Amino acid sequence: MSDSDLLFPAPGWPTLAVAGGGRIPLGRIFCVGRNYEAHAAEMGTAVDREAPFWFTKSPHALAGSGLTLPYPPGTRNYHHEIELVVVLGAGGTGVAAADAEALAFGYGAGLDMTRRDLQQDARAKGRPWDTGKDVERSAVIGPIAPSSRSGHPRRGRIVLRVNGEVRQQADIADLVWKVPELIAALSGLYTLRAGDVIMTGTPAGVGPVRPGDRLEGEIEGVGSVSLVIGPPGG
Repeated sequence: MSDSDLLFPAPGWPTLAVAGGGRIPLGRIFCVGRNYEAHAAEMGTAVDREAPFWFTKSPHALAGSGLTLPYPPGTRNYHHEIELVVVLGAGGTGVAAADAEALAFGYGAGLDMTRRDLQQDARAKGRPWDTGKDVERSAVIGPIAPSSRSGHPRRGRIVLRVNGEVRQQADIADLVWKVPELIAALSGLYTLRAGDVIMTGTPAGVGPVRPGDRLEGEIEGVGSVSLVIGPPGG
């Protein structure tokens, strides 16, 4: 197919910033639910011990760090969730956990912004979470630190502040399903490719944000992410 066959202009493909320069074309965004004990408890659920629990965000959900983004439509309860983000630099299927870490190009800090009221309503009715989670510009991801320079983080403080006040704080060592286990499990469900993103789950302390709020998060030894919530419809 040539560009002349297209009835509408093709959208530009989203990319991720790399710390120190360069960009990565985005693959898919896979998200892990209930991956910190305390967060699962605060949401009235439990960690899935048999296998990680997955949902996805579309490419249009990606947004860079440091932006002012509008409060989304359809919700009165928009929540912050800070997470360790993994970006793959290689793919595969049926990858063993012992080999999985080698697929990780690098790591960053991200925000899985959530229309909590829509998510909880869907969960109560046994429906998918798409309208609560797959929201435009709701996967806010900071610069990715290449593992070739920073290594593979297994512990480190993860914290989110809203208007300077600490809202979420834990250690990524508290992840129930660790990064190699997540990559291995996901490779049993999909053919993974370079540019695929895994958002590894959020610690306890999630809560609502409002227009004008400034979110600042960081993960020790990994990087930072920030976001300002703008007025609706911006």
